[in-house]
Amino acid sequence: MRYLTAGESHGKQLTTIVEGVPALLPLTTDDINQSLLRRQKGHGRGKRMQIEKDLVNIAGGVRHGYTLGSPIALIVENDDFKHWQDIMGEDPIDLDKEIRRTVTRPRPGHADLNGAIKYGHRDMRNILERSSARETAARVAAGAVAKTLLTQLDINIVGYVNEIAGIKAQEKQELSFDEKVEISETSPVRCLDQEAGQKMMAAIDQAKADGDSIGGICEVYVEGIPAGIGSYVHYDRKLDARIAFAVQSINAFKGVEFGLGFEAARRNGSEVHDEIIWSKETGFKRKTNNLGGFEGGMTSGMPIIVKGVMKPIPTLYKPLQSVDIESKEPFNASIERSDSCAVPAAAVVMEHVVAFEIAKAILEQFPNDQFPKLKAAFDQYREEVRCF
Repeated sequence: MRYLTAGESHGKQLTTIVEGVPALLPLTTDDINQSLLRRQKGHGRGKRMQIEKDLVNIAGGVRHGYTLGSPIALIVENDDFKHWQDIMGEDPIDLDKEIRRTVTRPRPGHADLNGAIKYGHRDMRNILERSSARETAARVAAGAVAKTLLTQLDINIVGYVNEIAGIKAQEKQELSFDEKVEISETSPVRCLDQEAGQKMMAAIDQAKADGDSIGGICEVYVEGIPAGIGSYVHYDRKLDARIAFAVQSINAFKGVEFGLGFEAARRNGSEVHDEIIWSKETGFKRKTNNLGGFEGGMTSGMPIIVKGVMKPIPTLYKPLQSVDIESKEPFNASIERSDSCAVPAAAVVMEHVVAFEIAKAILEQFPNDQFPKLKAAFDQYREEVRCF
């Protein structure tokens, strides 16, 4: 299974093609729209979320509520395109027209300058339109298809926020999966710790007042996945490595860790590795889950716990210094419409890219032409693992 996305931030639409989804998987627009609307929420979002109401149009690969086995085409229209049609239209225009709104001033922390150098563009709007985090809407749409498949296999996944601007949520290990979902969905910052969430919102408001931005840490929790998904035999088959790649590829993400993550470097081995236990009812389990559900690039049967670090958004209302690529004169960077904090939305994006990698690994390991056969084989494997 794989997907491709196309489209620019202020273009007509975002398009996602998902290939390799089994036939006969139940799938509706509601399955995808719920995910898209969740991505738009969160304290600290900018005015763009008031303009766009992301809803999907399934343009291929689904009929009467079930997948066909052919590529699935998903379209999310950009409502704001009507204001950008002359600037972002595909037809040739007079290059001297003022309407072009040429961008020659790169913003620190963005892809503007590096992309212009790589692709030879003197107008950096050609870079910023595609490198914008707006593209994550298309990735969430693809991930929503994968998440639907996982739900049908009784694998549950949720993303939430652990930290914003150094304000850390208290761990809530006693919470059930349903409680994690309920609390995160009602929190404006998707935080499981209400007290910390209030402090996070205050920090976001202060950053906005200061013309600044702040980052944080997202966590994705996955339960119901049996041991042995992924592989140790090649580097590119290790599922934790593939998840790390996917998370790191999200705009503004700068670090990934599983379980204890970097804290493991500060502890002795006896404090890190998860002891193995066995019971007739559950089969093999671990006493703890310090390794975040992975050993040797494969799932251990424990919940997957993966964290991602998001840097502060680089578009600031307190702009940083840069240099114009034409005049070579210094200037204070221009401002594009932006958020003061997008960590809560990033948790939703991260949830969906993780879902896609897990679903992809499962489809590689089990019969994948027809979903009922996939589910039967997966359920049988789950029972074999329990009785091993």
